[in-house]
Amino acid sequence: MPKRRDILGAGITALGASVVFTTCKESKAQSNPSEDMLKYLCVPDGIPDPLEVAPSPNAERFKAKLFVPPIKVPMSEPLNPPANPEAHQLYSEFEPRKFYEILETEIKWVYHPDPPYDQGSYSWGFDNITPGPTYHAYYGEPVLVRRINSLPPIGVSKVVWALPSTTAHLHNGHTASESDGNPQDWIDPGEFWDHHYGNFPSGGASLPRRNLTEKLTEEEEEVNREKLTTLWYHDHRLDFTAANVYAGLAGFYLLFDEEDSNNENDPNPKAWRLPSGKYDVPLLFHDVQFDSNAGIVFNSFFTDGWLGDQVTVNRKIRPFHEVERRKYRFRILNGGPSRFYQFFLRKKGGDYIPFVVITGDGNILPQPVRAESIYLSVAQRYDIIIDFSEFEDGDEIILENHLEQTNGKGPTGRMLQVPDGVLSFKVKGPVVEDPSRVPERFRPLPKIDLSEVVRERLWVFDYVGGLWTINGKIMDPNRIDAGIDHNSAEIWTFRNGGNNWSHPVHCHFTEFLILEVNGKPYNPSYINSLDGIQHKFIKALGTDDDPVVPVFMGGPRRDVATLLPNDEIKVFIRFKDFFGKHVMHCHNVVHEDHAMMIRWDMVEPGLGFDGPVDAFDFYNEKRPPSHIEPRPGQATYQSSDEQTNFENESGQFENGTKLK
Repeated sequence: MPKRRDILGAGITALGASVVFTTCKESKAQSNPSEDMLKYLCVPDGIPDPLEVAPSPNAERFKAKLFVPPIKVPMSEPLNPPANPEAHQLYSEFEPRKFYEILETEIKWVYHPDPPYDQGSYSWGFDNITPGPTYHAYYGEPVLVRRINSLPPIGVSKVVWALPSTTAHLHNGHTASESDGNPQDWIDPGEFWDHHYGNFPSGGASLPRRNLTEKLTEEEEEVNREKLTTLWYHDHRLDFTAANVYAGLAGFYLLFDEEDSNNENDPNPKAWRLPSGKYDVPLLFHDVQFDSNAGIVFNSFFTDGWLGDQVTVNRKIRPFHEVERRKYRFRILNGGPSRFYQFFLRKKGGDYIPFVVITGDGNILPQPVRAESIYLSVAQRYDIIIDFSEFEDGDEIILENHLEQTNGKGPTGRMLQVPDGVLSFKVKGPVVEDPSRVPERFRPLPKIDLSEVVRERLWVFDYVGGLWTINGKIMDPNRIDAGIDHNSAEIWTFRNGGNNWSHPVHCHFTEFLILEVNGKPYNPSYINSLDGIQHKFIKALGTDDDPVVPVFMGGPRRDVATLLPNDEIKVFIRFKDFFGKHVMHCHNVVHEDHAMMIRWDMVEPGLGFDGPVDAFDFYNEKRPPSHIEPRPGQATYQSSDEQTNFENESGQFENGTKLK
């Protein structure tokens, strides 16, 4: 297997970068033990900001129609070759009931109907669309997804700044290591990888399989609180996550159960009957930079982060969406790579409208929260409800971004003088029948039991020697930075070591519950808001009051901890059911690639450690996981030997239609 930095060098060659390296800028690494890290990366001086010298071509706002990805359909025939059960933990206990096959493909995607965008821009996607198709999954119904890399190889691919070597992480699925899309587990063109998704909540592996519509035991009630709803899948290739996701390798994975049942007409009295079908709309936000010919621009040497000046929603530039006069559920996701948003909702020519927020990241809040604005760092998700019956035929409701951000380090904390309208909802027709509803209560949060805690860890996010670091180190995939006892809990503290950058910190595999923000206890009834760039708490959960939160940053339970400058957030986090390797990283994916990420492993009880430990040494001395680590499989119907095979099999597509 090639060394990590050899791959990075090959990728830089693939980018076609012609950069003259000058002397390194002054760095504290010059008097720091980490000075040797400079040999890995030194940002060139004098690279102009493309947003200033070469802005994207104009595109009329609210002219492109919103693209809504289709629902992924399971296979009607068996996988060929069949999946290997020995490659997956708990496979027999959670044997797949549905099988999917999905292709990673190069496409020519039309981001806007105006020239030059109408000619299409080379991008990557799944099944010839970007975002990829949306999965509808159900708790109690395990699935297996075979992901096939059908991308053209280096030298053939038209997306020259990304690497056609991929993984796919289900963020933040409760998923075994071998199916997690770990940054080390990549496949190249012509190979496939099988992902087993058990679709059970954290702690549910040991519970009996039975009909959960029956009365639940106390243990089952607690596990039920761990359920998730809005997840997303995206590339996670080591060193190339930012480029590959920016190319378009992302999509939604939605989880349902008997309460959040995906049926607004559900007669089950436990069902929440939230808006469903075409009234449940996922919205993925990416900001993209284009050249004068509508080619997508990306430069891997902007290590602070990468910003685009064209905000896309489901890969359409500032689109519109026609809506009926009834309730809708919108699943808002910040897909990055580096931009933060603070969204407001306003009637065109009229007043601002509060959001009704029902999730924070991938989980349902205990009750709906009304908010003047919603604040999303990279990878955060919020489900909101908008009732368009309150408006008239012909009204236009604008989603606006007010947050100023001038570079990839993070937002300035100031508001834009002219808000950026990024999505228009155009209200059409008379009021229609609407069987959906928004309950006053959902499900309680998981309980915090500090007696489960076996370790506390501190993670400091900083910048040393031209690289983004955690605890002074860059990512080494063969170094285990934390050995975590199976079925235990820990307290982690995330600390931002810088005063002019922000880090959205994401831990794979499990949600966490916030204990403290900047030394102040975080009560489970609080909602995190902002006063400028200072955190403040609003008591909005578990009461009969109905306050309007100024800035919704998420509830007490999350999978992304947004560290603003100098922030420190302490969390309670459980590790249940599986063994093996996972990662924790900054989800400004440019920071992640350069190289703000650590590896942690879930190990046998009693074998946990503080780290760091060499992975090879640890697993030679201790018992390895019981499953077989899978290796990439060869796709049986595709060869990567010739360019024509890629053109004929995966082809060049324009929004799902093969080009002439």
